[in-house]
Formats: sequence, structure tokens, C-alpha cells
Amino acid sequence: QVQLRESGGGSVQAGGSLSLSCTASAFTYAHYCMAWFRQALGKEREQVAVIDSDGRTTYADSVKGRFTISRDNPKNTLTLVMENLKPEDTATYSCAADSSRTGSDGTSCYRRDFMYSYWGQGTQVTVSS
Repeated sequence: QVQLRESGGGSVQAGGSLSLSCTASAFTYAHYCMAWFRQALGKEREQVAVIDSDGRTTYADSVKGRFTISRDNPKNTLTLVMENLKPEDTATYSCAADSSRTGSDGTSCYRRDFMYSYWGQGTQVTVSS
């Protein structure tokens, strides 16, 4: 049974930092695109960052330069380091995994949430001003 389990959410003041982790089990983790999504109250879920099996990363414009996604394949762990947090970063953050690819060369990870097969339960991040 595939499982993704997040940890590390919490509350922080604006300008602070948090680190989220996602531990995966029961699938060939190293071959998968791994992504962090977030959903704020009343808003659609959006992809924050994604990392492919080769370690290539893509970030949403709103978090570029502030968030860093990384993966440790031997440990089946995905990490999101969030710095200089803003109140608008407040959301439930979820990790997601899928083996599918897109793009002209078939190597790019998907950006849309509905293309991801496996999801964690989510962890709340609250940033106060």
C-alpha cells in the first residue's frame, strides 16, 4: 500500500522559516516525480514545487527564491524548506507522487494536481503577520 506521510507544519511569524518532510513507502520512489502542493482556504490547490527523478526542480513564481525542494532517494524522503514566509503562504501543504511524464521529450513532471496518483494527508502551515 502506497503511503505518503508529511510532517513539519506549524505556525510561524512572517519572515520565519519552516521545513516540511514527506516520507514515502511501498513504491519505487526514485522513479517518481515528487511535488508539494498547497491549498489555502477558499482557493484552488496549486503546485508549489516539483522535483523529478534526476533532481531537476520547478517552482511556482510566488515561492521562487524562498522555498527549496529536495529529495533523498535512499531514504524515500522529500523535503521543502520554506524561508522568508509570508502570510499568503498560509495553507495546507501536501506532498504528491506520480510516475507519469509530459513535455515534448516526455521527461517533464506534471504541474496539475489531478495528474498525481498518490497523496499525503496534508500538514497545516500558518504564517502570521
